[in-house]
Amino acid sequence: MTQDDTPPAKQRSHGRISVQASRKPRDLMADVRIAGAWRAKVITLFPDAFPGVLGLSLTGKALDLGLWALETIDLRGFGIGKHKNVDDTPAGGGAGMVLRADVVGAALDEAAAGTPGRAEWPVVYLSPRGKPFDQAMARRFAAGQGITMLCGRFEGVDERVLHHYGVEEVSLGDFVLTGGEIAATALLDATVRLIPRVLGNQTSTEEESFSDGLLEFPQFTKPAVWNGLEIPEVLQSGHHGNIADWRQAMAERLTKERRPDLWRAYCASHGRDPVEDQEQ
Repeated sequence: MTQDDTPPAKQRSHGRISVQASRKPRDLMADVRIAGAWRAKVITLFPDAFPGVLGLSLTGKALDLGLWALETIDLRGFGIGKHKNVDDTPAGGGAGMVLRADVVGAALDEAAAGTPGRAEWPVVYLSPRGKPFDQAMARRFAAGQGITMLCGRFEGVDERVLHHYGVEEVSLGDFVLTGGEIAATALLDATVRLIPRVLGNQTSTEEESFSDGLLEFPQFTKPAVWNGLEIPEVLQSGHHGNIADWRQAMAERLTKERRPDLWRAYCASHGRDPVEDQEQ
């Protein structure tokens, strides 16, 4: 079988998008039922990994309602030759295998169909050498029209394809996973929850960790006394001003103690001295 005889790459869509397999890229803009819905395209060797937990709870409900849409593009469908090879030995020698530039490039070309410029639709490769993912990045992604995500495997991706397509490398942390699917799921969850109407109460995203550069204050609920431990009195006072002051103070204290890096950045942005009130 020649490369031109390659059967269609498998594509799976979730949410209010029609499902079909075709070598001709589909225009998702025309398929989405809800105007302006945020969309994600995930290039992966394991399309069955999606939507996974993204299909549950609030993100799953939002997916069903068409508030966002998810499409998986099976990288194996772009493989070369009889055995659909997607990888080869690293140039210069070494252990493991590397995803081929021509295979990944063909998948990225298909994913690009119907998408706007990078400012509104970034292309991301999940990589431990990438820029650390944070809440600000999640907000940036959520503010666009969608995202294309490339899930790596083996020893990584041919460097040339990353440069040619201007792919943005993003890391979830200083550790290595067997592939990018878990990282892609985490990134999508953090991003999708910021889309309007997904959480129902959008105010909740304004008070959680990292919303203002601080970790979130401690939370309590019923019963008022549990195992001899009481809810702080101020939270039961009904005085909203005092409660707000307490929460702010606790958020600052936790950030100082647990994330000095965040605390220094917060103080710099608010014109404060990071060594002030260390004992409070």
